Amino acid sequence: VNNNPSQYKITLSGTVKTPKLNFDPPFLMLMPVPLGVETETDLNIIPQDYLRQSRIHVKVPEVELEDGDRIYPFSVQFPEGQNIVLPSDSKNNQLICHISFRSSKPVSFLGNLCFTDEEEN
Repeated sequence: VNNNPSQYKITLSGTVKTPKLNFDPPFLMLMPVPLGVETETDLNIIPQDYLRQSRIHVKVPEVELEDGDRIYPFSVQFPEGQNIVLPSDSKNNQLICHISFRSSKPVSFLGNLCFTDEEEN
């Protein structure tokens, strides 16, 4: 600065936040229904600390029945889309996830639906 050969040291520090998804409600209990009848509910997904747009993916579990058959009784839809979009105020918008269950055979299941983004978070 002004032909002064002095050295200046600048130290920068920061915090990196890992993107994550929060759920409201945090768990679901679907009501028992007669065979072949659908039960359904909506789940709010609240993205946190996303710095760029991403797309949510969901892996639904395969369920093994007593007779050994395997079925996928869960269905997942995102009625307003499954993209995490960053609004201008840098708070992430929540996504609505519609989850339904239907089985033509008796089944009881406790398990997880796995939600990830494009970077496997």
